[in-house]
Amino acid sequence: MGIYNTELAFRYAVHRLNRDKSLLPETNIIYEIEYVSRIDSFETVQKVCRLVQVGVQAIFSPTDSVLATHINSICDALDIPDIGRSIHDFSINVHPSQQYVNSAFIDVIRYLNWTRFGILHEKDYGIINLHQLSRSVQAEVHMRKVSQSSYLSALNDFKNKEIHNIIIDINSNGIKALLKNILQQQMNEYKYHYFFTSFDLETFDLEDFKYNFVNITSFRLVDIGDVAVKEILKDLEFFGQNMFQESDENLYLRKALTIETEPALMFDSVYVFAIGLQTLEQSHTLYLSNLTCEDETPWNGGLSLINYINAVEWKGLTGPIQFKEGQRVQFKLDLIKLKQHSIVKVGEWTPQRYLNITEPAMFFDSGSMNVTLVVITILETPYVMMHYGKNFTGNERFYGFCVDILETISHEVGFDYILDIVPDRKYGAKDPETGEWNGMVAQLMKYKADLAVGSMTITYARESVIDFTKPFMNLGISILFKVPESEPTRLFSFMNPLAIEIWIYVLIAYFLVSASIYIVGKLSPIEWQSIHPCDLDNITIGNQFTMSDSFWFTIGTLMQQSSDVYPRATSTRIISSIWGFFSLIIVASYTANLAAFLTTERMINPIENADDLATQTEISYGTLESGSTMTFFRDSMIETYKKMWRSMDNKKPSAFTTTYEDGIRRVNQGNYAFLMESTMLDYIVQRDCNLTQIGGLLDTKGYGIATPKGSPWRDKISLAILELQEKGDIQLLYDKWWKNTDETCTRRSTSKQSKANALGLESIGGVFVVLIAGILVAVIVAFFEFWFNFKYNKKSKPLQNNFFHTAEEGILHTDKECVYIPPSRSFWIEIFEELRYASWCMNKPIKPELTQISGEFQDDH
Repeated sequence: MGIYNTELAFRYAVHRLNRDKSLLPETNIIYEIEYVSRIDSFETVQKVCRLVQVGVQAIFSPTDSVLATHINSICDALDIPDIGRSIHDFSINVHPSQQYVNSAFIDVIRYLNWTRFGILHEKDYGIINLHQLSRSVQAEVHMRKVSQSSYLSALNDFKNKEIHNIIIDINSNGIKALLKNILQQQMNEYKYHYFFTSFDLETFDLEDFKYNFVNITSFRLVDIGDVAVKEILKDLEFFGQNMFQESDENLYLRKALTIETEPALMFDSVYVFAIGLQTLEQSHTLYLSNLTCEDETPWNGGLSLINYINAVEWKGLTGPIQFKEGQRVQFKLDLIKLKQHSIVKVGEWTPQRYLNITEPAMFFDSGSMNVTLVVITILETPYVMMHYGKNFTGNERFYGFCVDILETISHEVGFDYILDIVPDRKYGAKDPETGEWNGMVAQLMKYKADLAVGSMTITYARESVIDFTKPFMNLGISILFKVPESEPTRLFSFMNPLAIEIWIYVLIAYFLVSASIYIVGKLSPIEWQSIHPCDLDNITIGNQFTMSDSFWFTIGTLMQQSSDVYPRATSTRIISSIWGFFSLIIVASYTANLAAFLTTERMINPIENADDLATQTEISYGTLESGSTMTFFRDSMIETYKKMWRSMDNKKPSAFTTTYEDGIRRVNQGNYAFLMESTMLDYIVQRDCNLTQIGGLLDTKGYGIATPKGSPWRDKISLAILELQEKGDIQLLYDKWWKNTDETCTRRSTSKQSKANALGLESIGGVFVVLIAGILVAVIVAFFEFWFNFKYNKKSKPLQNNFFHTAEEGILHTDKECVYIPPSRSFWIEIFEELRYASWCMNKPIKPELTQISGEFQDDH
């Protein structure tokens, strides 16, 4: 605080005394104020001597030790009351005696049972008597003499040596800078305990130290909870507003009624002087005398005034006041400690009763205290879900995987909790433009919650502003996509093993080889042989490779069937061997590939991994807004992910979803891929067989429970998580919420190729079509063969002129013999008779009709 605070208190005290005549009814106090420089003691002495010549009855010395020593020597020589307000010796010192203050500090150190601690003290300032402390406390003490430029290095030294208990014995002007250095070194965690010797702790901004359980303890002289103190501070505020209308920023009380120790001591010093003066005036009249620094003649009434001031007993802003030989021996120090929301009184110290701790629980381990933590969460299936019935209230509204973990950990660590949803329903991401955080991260940064539980990913950016426990689940980013549709089953699927061009080439090769065999067979003399070798009169040679036989031989070889035609010549055998080898390879390849095509399900996969997703434009993709997945792509340095982020950023906001449910819905609608964390993806895929995971994990990370910076619950919860993992409790909870058979769908596994699918008619029905078509073609060909033969026979048997008919039907007579001529029948009757004969299923050498005719001929003969 500035000089205006002490001056304001001085002016207000004089104003109050002159306004209220109850103390000095016939006296009006007149004051002189001189401003001195700390580095110019000569000028200070000159100004004091000038005041002495004016005829002052008391001098209020500055708190600077060097200047106060010079002023005190002058006052002591001239018997002028010198009233001081610091730990240094004065003729009259309103500040509590250093001996007693040191005893108070030692009592606190003993109560805290510090066996190893550090001390930061300044050269020209120090309340603690280090010699007295070393003799009274049995502990390992590390002392560092510091200045504002060396605060950071001293703190870093203590941090490296793991000294967590530190006494701060520096001037109040440097505490603000020290607090910033503590934050910079991240030494504002619960394991650190700072004991400030300054009595002005309540006047400093400790907002960054609240809510994270850092231990800050100090004494105070001014009890701002006292009714009389509050009245004085309110009147002082009103007086200051009227006096410094243009300097409101210099006033020390604005948002709350508080005051620094030095202005409070100044106020009490003025009243101590007035009370002593009042007592003196009641006994005899005090006369002013012309004093000078040159003569060094003491003031006749000065010694009496000093004695009366030493005898003052009064209660001021700094509590009860009583002196002994100029030192204040009656006072009360309130022991205060930083709590989550404010600074609270936890005890007091007096020279008579010593240390009295009224709130011992404030110094206990937080884990053993019956505390209730504020826990925020976000609804996300199956981590945290909510009952919406009227019968559910409080924590009963929530259920899920993370709720079960939180309940288990609360029993292990020992705390109660109030669970609620984060207002903006976001996990937390940093705005790259404004630098502001949102979601659960912002709530923890503002210390509006003690824990954040849910599917919250541990990231570097979040870890820099809040703390995370050990991960209770490991995961990564993957791609959720709709299950690709199976290839439509075609009737002629058995032709799929070979491409259409291969079938065409095989057909061309078949015709080419058949024609080659026919030509080579005709050219080779070995293939020409006698048809009837026993008939020497009619020698006839023939060739077995006619056009039809050549094609029949080739197709028989291709179909792995035997044939009644065998090549004899070397040339035809070479062609047959090459064609057989060709047939072997084609048939083997077809057979091997046929199994894969007909026994496994083939999918149409438009994308296989993130690279495929990045290089195409037909399928849209996106992530959850303000989540760790979005941050991963935004901050990634990998070119593929950078390209994907540019695509998503250009399609904002359509590429992002506010909830996982919205993303899943868009995936089910088709033509959309949702980038999400693998654990949530696994849960969805287990329950929706229309969705699947594409590719592997793009990264690896973990879910943790978030806490504010320096929270004491982080390490305790981390230990509980490790214990639950080792016992397998977290895995049991995972199986409970992910693999519940009542909710999971039945999915046909395609991972094992050895488990072939049963072939249906839709897969190989084409074979039956080919078979039926072949039979129909054969029947049609047979029909035409029968018709051709019927017509041919009818033309080859014309009636001769020498034939004559008898009366008996069916008998033709010639001149030489009698020949049986069957009656003339139509084509359809003929074919009907053939079919009827075929249906007899008897192995007869000739038809029944011919047998009957043969018998008639025998009877005639």
